[in-house]
Amino acid sequence: MLPPRIPPENPPPFPRRLPAWIASARAETAEDAAFLAGAALSALQLVLTQADVPHALVRDRRALSAAEASVIRAGRTERAANLRDEVHLLRPGDQTGPAGAVFALWRQAVAKPIAVGTLHAVLPGIAPTDIATWMDAGQGAPVARACAVFEAVRMTHPRAEDPALILADAVLAQAMGNNMIMPLLGAHLTARDLRKSGADLRVAGYAAVRKAAAETLAEAQDLRDRAAKLIAIAPKLRAKRTAAAVDLFLTRDALSPSLALTGPGVGMSDRAARRLCDRLVELNVVRELSGRDTFRLYGL
Repeated sequence: MLPPRIPPENPPPFPRRLPAWIASARAETAEDAAFLAGAALSALQLVLTQADVPHALVRDRRALSAAEASVIRAGRTERAANLRDEVHLLRPGDQTGPAGAVFALWRQAVAKPIAVGTLHAVLPGIAPTDIATWMDAGQGAPVARACAVFEAVRMTHPRAEDPALILADAVLAQAMGNNMIMPLLGAHLTARDLRKSGADLRVAGYAAVRKAAAETLAEAQDLRDRAAKLIAIAPKLRAKRTAAAVDLFLTRDALSPSLALTGPGVGMSDRAARRLCDRLVELNVVRELSGRDTFRLYGL
């Protein structure tokens, strides 16, 4: 007997988290690790291809996770809140510190479609011919290809861990059929992992991808829900230039009302920007992220 056919108007819901058999299973062998990583990427891809997911926002938030992982690997004390402050409270003409520069690098990497020219603009210290070679190199499954590229970049540029991870995540994205970088390896490979090579590096990559896919899938679903609430309530707001402000909230991990919303892209007054943010918090569609009374940051 054939199973009942699901009507097109009632498609199955997309997963809100990885199934337990993927997220919690113990990988006894490298083959197990590769299979579980592939299953995790497949589940994540189902969500990332949906039109109502705020893709730019998800990538921006994952860039924060990758930057935080980077500063941890470097032995620095900054964490996500510090990185947000360094980048989102930066005034025109000012420069970030070293940790903020890492966050800015990852944000730039995820902002534009994958191409040799755009990657070279983000990573000017790496020759375009080398980037082209690495992007076309390798065969096989996505994670194995990405790890091979990481090793190749590291051999040529031993100190360029973040550029190597950005290029590895670019190859991983392309191998999955995506044209934008989603930081996965960069967000979960540890300092010890980055010293590995060959099969050991691939096994570490499989574990990192499985963790990152679980985290990204849950985050994407949460942000999709939050974005839908914001979009639904936006027409009811009376503030001028609300639509432009909403567009920023749907693409940025965090923003300062006095900087992001008063700039030329939105053009609100400082008072109107603050009032809008406070109103969105009251309506439970935006969160205050800093926990401060001044120099506040807001985001979905």
